[in-house]
Parts: sequence; structure tokens; C-alpha cells
Amino acid sequence: MDTVVSSSQSLTRAADRLGAFFADQPTRQGILARSALGRPTAYDDALRERLIAELRGETRLDGSVGGSVLPTIWRAHELMDLGHRGDQAGSIRVMGWVLSLQGKPGAFGEGCADSRHQHRVCEHYMSGFFSAAPPTQRLAPVTLPNGKPFRAEAAARFALSCLALRAALRSGHEGRPLVEQHLVSLGRLAEGFEDWGGYFAPDMVASALYGLALAGPQHRPAVERITAVLLANQNDDGTWHNADLFHTLEALITVGSADAREAVRRAAPALMARQRADGTFGGAAQQERALIGLRALLIAADEA
Repeated sequence: MDTVVSSSQSLTRAADRLGAFFADQPTRQGILARSALGRPTAYDDALRERLIAELRGETRLDGSVGGSVLPTIWRAHELMDLGHRGDQAGSIRVMGWVLSLQGKPGAFGEGCADSRHQHRVCEHYMSGFFSAAPPTQRLAPVTLPNGKPFRAEAAARFALSCLALRAALRSGHEGRPLVEQHLVSLGRLAEGFEDWGGYFAPDMVASALYGLALAGPQHRPAVERITAVLLANQNDDGTWHNADLFHTLEALITVGSADAREAVRRAAPALMARQRADGTFGGAAQQERALIGLRALLIAADEA
């Protein structure tokens, strides 16, 4: 009992340090963190509207952010995080540009070779992926907004497509045939994820889960299967071998099932061990990782 109380107190202190860090942050992450803690400020509503206006103002008439793929995909997430619905004008333009990336050359899984066919990573088994760049253009390395870098070309294209897929689901495009094809393709890959560190890098497994997490009930078996893979390969200290802690936690937090929450709870000691005096976890993607960490700590506290 004393151990449980001590653990709960440690989690509360860790979350409070993050609360102090985010208390006055005039950022999207600050608004979301204060909301998660139940500590909104009197100016958050006005700040939210100002940030939405700024984000919309930075987009072109075609909906893109400078014609760049990752910033535009992330802009869709930022707007929806701030409460700008997927059916509002700004989000519609951004998502229209993002959705236009489906079916373009350069998507993950295009072409076929013996090894890729064996692992079902070819056009005979998958479709619907978003193309982040033409096949002749080098895309990697790419660093996601959560600070996770992808240095291998195929993995970078895969991760960006999953990030775009989640934006499509959040904005109500689950009925789009190419979106459904993307979801089905990820489900077909799930069996190969069980060989941890094999053909698929562990961070690709987390990306797939992140992309599938908001899919409809017909895709829940794939979500549960990938979540089980993450649980089975979690180390005693709560981390995952050769996997980014924050990238993996973000995927599990997105799922929100009992098994996913259990994995998050088990990761809390590793998270707290990385926390700095200011409450954050380092300089890389500082506020985004701090927000992921806060959400994970709050889940762990609920499960303690």
C-alpha cells in the first residue's frame, strides 16, 4: 500500500512540475496542457482564437503551408487541437491539400520485389498511402513534431502517411475509399509487427498504431493486435528496445484502451527518470514532448 501511495505522489509531483512549466505558455501546447490539468486561464479562449487566426494566416490559398508536406499535415492537427473543426473553411482547405497526396507517385508500398512481397509491403497488398514526395526525391531524414527522427527513406514515408491518415480520420474522412484502403493495408501489416525489431522498425509499429487508433470498430482487431505487440515487448523499466519513448507513448495515449493505458502506466518510471527540474524532458520538441509526458503521467496516476 505504501508503495502505491508513494508512486501516486511521485506521479502527482511530476505532473505538477509540468503544470508549472505550462502555466503561462501562450502556445497550443500550453492551452492543451492546462485543459488536461483542469487549470485553464481566463485568457485561454482569446489565445485559442488568436492562434487559430495565425495558423490559418500562414496557409496558402491552396491550403498548404509553403507547399511542404509535413508542416501542412501538422497544420491540420494543430487547427483541430485548438477546436477548429474539420468541416470549417480553414481545415477544409488544409485537408483538401493533404488528401490530394493520396494516389500520387512515391507512396510507401509502391512497386514490388521478392523481399517486399514476402512481407506484404508492396502494391499487391497495400494502397491508399499518402505520398510525401515523388519516388525520385530523397525525403529522409524527417523529424516528426513529437521529436522522433526517421532516417530511413521507407520509414519516413510510412510515418508521414500515418500522420496524415490520423488527420483524415480526425476531420471526418473515414468514408473516403482511399482512407479505408490505407486502414486495411495497415491491418494487413499487423502480423509482421510481431517480429519485434525484424523487418519493421519498432517506431514504424508505433506509427501504424497512431494511424489506426481512431478507425472504426471494423479495424479494432488490428489496433488490439498492435497494442498487444507493444505490451509484449515493453522492457521491465517501461521502455521499448530501439523505440522512441515519446513516439510510442503518443500512439498508446491515442488508443486509450485498457491495455494501452496499462502500457502507459508501466512506462511512467522511465518517463519520470527523464524529467528535468523545469518539468520538461529536454530541448528536442520540448513543448510537444512535455505535453505527451503530461498526458502519460495523468493516465498513470489514474491507473495507480
